[in-house]
Amino acid sequence: MEGEINENQRHTREVRSVPPIILFTLVENCRRLGIDARGYFEVVLTRLPAIKANEAVSLTPGNWLKARHGKSQRQAV
Repeated sequence: MEGEINENQRHTREVRSVPPIILFTLVENCRRLGIDARGYFEVVLTRLPAIKANEAVSLTPGNWLKARHGKSQRQAV
């Protein structure tokens, strides 16, 4: 089935075509929330190919920060 693309390839193409304004907005949101933008993007871009499109909202800076704080609090208990 040459010429056909699978879901991960389609998702990767969409990620590559993100307009710069979206990236700038994500960086600014990281700054506003006190998140290291480089660390955020390393984690998010590593996870992004493996998630479903409807799960992407969990990777916004605010939701990502909430999830990280929840993990660290659960581990501390």
